[in-house]
Amino acid sequence: MDIEDKRTISRQYFSRERLAEHHFRSFNNFLDRGMQQVVDEKATIDTDIGDKEGEEPVYVELGDVRVVTPRVREADGSEELLYPQEARLRNITYSAPVFMEMAVIKGGEEEEERVVDQTETKIGRMPIMVGSKKCNIANFTDPDLIEIGEDPADPGGYFIVNGSERVLMTSEDLAPNKILAETDTKYGDTIEIAKTFSQRRGYRALVLCERTRDGLLEVSFPSVSGSVNFVTLVRALGLESDEEIVHRVSDDPEVVKFMLENLEAAEVQTTEEAIETLGVRVASGQGKNYQLKRANYVIDRYLLPHLHEEGIPDEDVRINKAYYLCRMAEACFELALERRDADDKDHYANKRLKVSGDLMRDLFRTALNKLARDVKYQLERANMRNRQLSVSTVVRSDVLTERLEHPIATGNWVGGRSGVSQLVDRTDYMGVLSHLRRLRSPLSRSQPHFEARDLHATQWGRICPSETPEGPNCGLVKNFAQAMELSQNVEDEQKLKQELAGMGVEGIPGFGGLEAPADD
Repeated sequence: MDIEDKRTISRQYFSRERLAEHHFRSFNNFLDRGMQQVVDEKATIDTDIGDKEGEEPVYVELGDVRVVTPRVREADGSEELLYPQEARLRNITYSAPVFMEMAVIKGGEEEEERVVDQTETKIGRMPIMVGSKKCNIANFTDPDLIEIGEDPADPGGYFIVNGSERVLMTSEDLAPNKILAETDTKYGDTIEIAKTFSQRRGYRALVLCERTRDGLLEVSFPSVSGSVNFVTLVRALGLESDEEIVHRVSDDPEVVKFMLENLEAAEVQTTEEAIETLGVRVASGQGKNYQLKRANYVIDRYLLPHLHEEGIPDEDVRINKAYYLCRMAEACFELALERRDADDKDHYANKRLKVSGDLMRDLFRTALNKLARDVKYQLERANMRNRQLSVSTVVRSDVLTERLEHPIATGNWVGGRSGVSQLVDRTDYMGVLSHLRRLRSPLSRSQPHFEARDLHATQWGRICPSETPEGPNCGLVKNFAQAMELSQNVEDEQKLKQELAGMGVEGIPGFGGLEAPADD
């Protein structure tokens, strides 16, 4: 290949579209699928209307959501198309109206349900990424861009809020729904730990399975103080017999020996006893019925939430959870027997990146929940005053708009994170490109974290080895390598599972058998 060919390839690669491609692809995917998925998760807004005797229950059903292109409402009430340069000059937000189908429905299961009011209503405004598919200048030619005051070389990939250009920082995190085994030193003893960050619908739960110095396994997960005995927990999930528990962990004689120690020390022998024991832990001092109800709720809601699948019976989900815990136990024992090495948290296979679309999905989820609470309040108030229940009067669009714009304007994101959105570095053209291709680690800047700051062999070809700031951010704020392409999530997970099940792969919940679920 001669030098001219290399120049042609380089010019093609480093085009305006390519350098911020990961931002566009992620945000476009959020507009196409992510928003609708969040609405489908919510599905309905329940109200307290109907709790009193003689009152018919009322709820709101949510339908399709759509976003148009950015508009601005002028003083005379007319709506005009808005371009990025105008938003910068007028210090306004480059955002588009969001419309959603909503229906107020009266009547419960006993009475016949009927639609009181159904309409597509404006629920708020969504900030739009410059250059994304919903941007008004997305398909403009260079002369068209120059005519409206835009720079044809500008890469886009950022938002304009109150006239300021804000870029969402790609953030690096440990891979969710994957078992990571490691050793820890507690009280002078080395203990083995298998952990997984179980994530579903924006909720993230850390589940730990650790082998204590006595050789006994204990599991800790949210909403339960302290640790729960491993055998007690898997029995509560439906794995009752000693033989089945041992077989699910491992058939290796050394591991079986360790498991027999755990079974001998077991406090309970049946599923009923296990749930009772768990109930005493999660609701001590309460009545027995409440304890059982609370124990069932905790293991269904907070234990490994990522294993919940739509359309799969609760018993099957619980068995899947038991199998997953057995996999975690096996990882602990293999680490103790030195059959495997501890997982490297800095290995790039154990990391995932959150790009603009993922961050906007988290934001939209909280904004929609806030809007749902407000709609519930407005409906109940209208009902108390005997007013007509209609969608258009109960939806206040500024509730959603405020929740979407404020975090982008300040950088203070949901979940207590700060610095997620930053002012675009306009020092020079290279500064803009560098800022769009930057990623940050959530680790504390005040701690040494030597290994996390170090170059890792798996960063080769992915992360630039030299572009990182000096000082406390060194090694925690990194930049993508020049020709790095960021792969996206699988678009249709169910289709992929069906394909794998058709090939005879076991361990896929809901498709051909209920073996131990896959890590990720």
